[in-house]
Amino acid sequence: MKRFLVTLLALVVLAGGVVAAQPRATITGAGASFPFPLYTLWFAEYNKLTGVEVNYQSIGSGGGIRQVTERTVEFGGTDAILNAEQKQKVAPNYLLHIPTAIGGAVATYNLPELRGGEVLRFTPDLLVDIFLGKIRAWNDARIRAVNPGVNLPDRPIVIVHRSDGSGTTFIWTDYLSKVSEEWRTRVGRGTSVNWPTGLGGRGNEGVTAIVRQTPGAIGYVEFIYAKANNLPAGLVRNKSGNFVGATLEAMALAANLPNLPADMEVMVTDTDHPNGYPLTAFTWVLVYRDQSYGARTREQAQRLVDLLWWIIGPAQAFNARLEYARIEGAALEKTRALLNQITFELQPLRPSRNF
Repeated sequence: MKRFLVTLLALVVLAGGVVAAQPRATITGAGASFPFPLYTLWFAEYNKLTGVEVNYQSIGSGGGIRQVTERTVEFGGTDAILNAEQKQKVAPNYLLHIPTAIGGAVATYNLPELRGGEVLRFTPDLLVDIFLGKIRAWNDARIRAVNPGVNLPDRPIVIVHRSDGSGTTFIWTDYLSKVSEEWRTRVGRGTSVNWPTGLGGRGNEGVTAIVRQTPGAIGYVEFIYAKANNLPAGLVRNKSGNFVGATLEAMALAANLPNLPADMEVMVTDTDHPNGYPLTAFTWVLVYRDQSYGARTREQAQRLVDLLWWIIGPAQAFNARLEYARIEGAALEKTRALLNQITFELQPLRPSRNF
């Protein structure tokens, strides 16, 4: 999957033999690789519609949080909620968490011995003990017990995890911390953790590449990365005892809930919905509530606001194409309310376009 890097070149116009350069209308962002395939599609479509170029670098949620707090980009992409220390860095201003899509982190693996169409099932305790290094072979009795009839090989398990600051890691470890007291106290949750074992890959792209090249490997990635590379995505048993995959319906059921908080700073992993996928999460863009913070102009702020309203409106129609669920229902109404909080020099900023 090719990276979408928008080139920031001057528009050269010849007039009367004089070369004049005019800057293109651009928006800069960086961060999570979890939504990068979707953002690639979105921003290409937005450029065709408006002429505005969105330069988004897939550097991981940790990098996105760092760059937006340092004000080197106009928005940060993240799958992790800012902690108190990160919020304090931008006080008294405030970074809004604007949900853009719903995705699923999946357990993806490389087992050549499996017959075509066979998909492994995982219980929460299996995922915990595999990533703690307690279960070391694919034909372990506990894996076989929840996968009857599957030809599980006597092959060592190779753990693959993220090596960079990662929102996908935050989703994965948030879930494991909810289902296991041992994981919560021994490893915990975060964009970076001290892994008990395994190989590190940079970005969802890096983890996918290692799993694909390593028979016996298991890692966690956003679902589209597994699908695009013809890797399986395991089913996970939810709270109701149902083994569920990262389908659009299962992710929407897990995330689009009526009791979401007004600030949308919420992790929906380990959902209570009986048909929900338990490793579902929102992905957000981080934007300053008051856009005059830093060196932004009103024109730049207006471009960003227009993009955000397009993202939660017409852009949602593209989500299903890349296996992301839509923001809708109560989640959409609360997201609109957040966008209405954005100001410039404390004056409200409303969209200037009707998409």
